[in-house]
Amino acid sequence: MKKERFLIYSTVFLIMGLSNSVIPVLPEIASASSIGPGSIAYTLLFSGYFIGALLTLIPFGFLADRYNHLKLILLAVALTALSGIMLILTNNTSLMILARMLEGIACGAFFPPAYSILAEYHEKNRYFGEFNFLLNAGLASGVVVAGFLANGSIKGAIVLFTALSLIILSFGTIGSGMCRNKFKDNLIRKTDRGDNISTSFLAETKKMLNISLNPEYIRTWIVAFFIFGITGVMLAYYPQYSGDMLSKPELGIVIAIVYISSMATNLIAGRSKIGYRKMINAGIILAALGVIASIRYPISGFALLGIGSGIGMIGLPIAVSFMNTDKTDKGLSMGIFTTYTYMGLAFLPIIIGHFTKYGYQLMFVGAALLMLLTLLLKDSTKKINEL
Repeated sequence: MKKERFLIYSTVFLIMGLSNSVIPVLPEIASASSIGPGSIAYTLLFSGYFIGALLTLIPFGFLADRYNHLKLILLAVALTALSGIMLILTNNTSLMILARMLEGIACGAFFPPAYSILAEYHEKNRYFGEFNFLLNAGLASGVVVAGFLANGSIKGAIVLFTALSLIILSFGTIGSGMCRNKFKDNLIRKTDRGDNISTSFLAETKKMLNISLNPEYIRTWIVAFFIFGITGVMLAYYPQYSGDMLSKPELGIVIAIVYISSMATNLIAGRSKIGYRKMINAGIILAALGVIASIRYPISGFALLGIGSGIGMIGLPIAVSFMNTDKTDKGLSMGIFTTYTYMGLAFLPIIIGHFTKYGYQLMFVGAALLMLLTLLLKDSTKKINEL
């Protein structure tokens, strides 16, 4: 395996693992910091990660098109390590919220260059599959490890992932001189990541708006919003809906099925020869059917949701890599893509949550129908290597 890919794979597992290792022990961490449930500080302690990511994904997308990709990834690892150290050493409310935001900033620094590097390989389908497999594995591991270590130490999982981040940072720092930009025969093209391109802020903003609001690409952005957002809706509201149907252990198993089925799908879809359009459309349909099925059949429904989101999250970055944008704007395009996914995760549960007054079942069906409507949107991304 190339050193670039090893660094990318290990970092995505690490970042996702640390971000989720906080969630199961959030009440205990908040209590130790004298943060009351439902307070603004409690909300920020949870959502600070998403805020940091949303604010920085596009700016780092700009930087990914101008500076060395591997240096930005190492910056992401360094910020992850720093945030973990802060979470371990302090119970100060402001510092812990800042640490969670640093986790999100690390995510913003990581995804645009990581996606850009993987998009340059001829075997991008397979590598995106492996990447998303490890992303879901990190999310699942963070939750599981935090639960197992909580009895011994509330911050045990945070300590573990922080230690891993320091190891990866050391490896990346030592190895970066050997692997920097050595893209060989299996890459589509070579570019200089360290070039300096002088452009005005207004020109950069115009470029960002042109890509993010371009009618040819808007369907890709909307689907990215819904693929992540629909999962967020189910994770946010299914525990309340299933209170009389599932025990807590059963609910934990059902939620874990989303990650497990998505991980398996990532590897299978990444090695298939299916075109990205078919992947995206299949992902939309299966995820929507999963939401509806989960109303009566939790295990089957969440398995379908994981399979659908897993397929969609392979096809979407491939679609972005084929967008007819300037070669120097690939990092920006990937930053915009990741921003839309996090916007879906952060905001779709809030939007859909307004309809809980009509009942959870109707809300879930409505969310699924909204997602299916994206199949009707015009898709004008460039056709390359499609089946």
